[in-house]
Amino acid sequence: MQAASAQAKGMGRRTAEGRPARGETGQAHRRCLASGRVLPKDQLLRFVVGPEGQVVPDLAERLPGRGLWLLARRDMMQAACKKNLFAKAAKRHVRLPSDLADQVDLLALRRCLDQLGLARRAGAVFVGFEKVKSALRADRVGLLLQASDAAADGRNKLRNLAQAIGQDVPVEAFCDGAILGAALGREAAVHVGIARGRFAAGLLRDLRRLAGLRGCGEQGNGVGRPTQGER
Repeated sequence: MQAASAQAKGMGRRTAEGRPARGETGQAHRRCLASGRVLPKDQLLRFVVGPEGQVVPDLAERLPGRGLWLLARRDMMQAACKKNLFAKAAKRHVRLPSDLADQVDLLALRRCLDQLGLARRAGAVFVGFEKVKSALRADRVGLLLQASDAAADGRNKLRNLAQAIGQDVPVEAFCDGAILGAALGREAAVHVGIARGRFAAGLLRDLRRLAGLRGCGEQGNGVGRPTQGER
C-alpha cells in the first residue's frame, strides 16, 4: 500500500523544468475517456480536435492541442462516439467521421509497417529463416515477426529455438507475407527479426495497440492518477 501511494504521489508531481513527473516505472499515465481507467500511455491512443472541430487520431502523439485518450480497443472508440465523450472532454462541438474505428485500424497498421521500414533502413532487421535463426542464436533479436500465412512448421521451429536458448522474445503475426514483404522492399517475407533496441521496443508497442484494436490484445487494469500537465 505504501509503495502504491508513493507511486501515485510521484505521478502527481512536476519536475523543476515544469514537465510532468512520472511514476516509478518511468511511464506517463492518462485516463481513458470511455472506461475511466488510468493506464500507461503505451496502451492508449491519442486524439485531438482539429481546427475545424474534427476528431483526428494522433498515433504519433505529436499534434498540437489537448490530447483525448482512449484505450486501444474498438469498443472504446464506439462507446466514445455513441456517448459524445470527445465533445464532453473537449468542451466544444466536434465532428466525428462515421468510420473512425476503421480509420484508426488502418492508421495503426500503416504505422507498424512504416516503423518496420525504418528499422530496415537502419540495418536493424534480419529477414529469412536462416538469418533470423542465426540472429536468435546470437541473442540479437528483440522482436520476432512471422507472416500470418506462414507454414506452421517454420513458425514453430523459430519459436522453439528462442525458447530453448532461454530468450523471452515476443512473437507477432499481424499481416500476411505479401504485406510484410512490401514493407521491406521484397515480394514477400515470412520470418523477420528486429534487432534488440529502440526499433523492437517501439514496433512492439505499436503492434500491441493494433492487436487491441483487432480484439487480440489484453491491456492492464490501470492504477494511479493521470500524469499532470497532460497534452
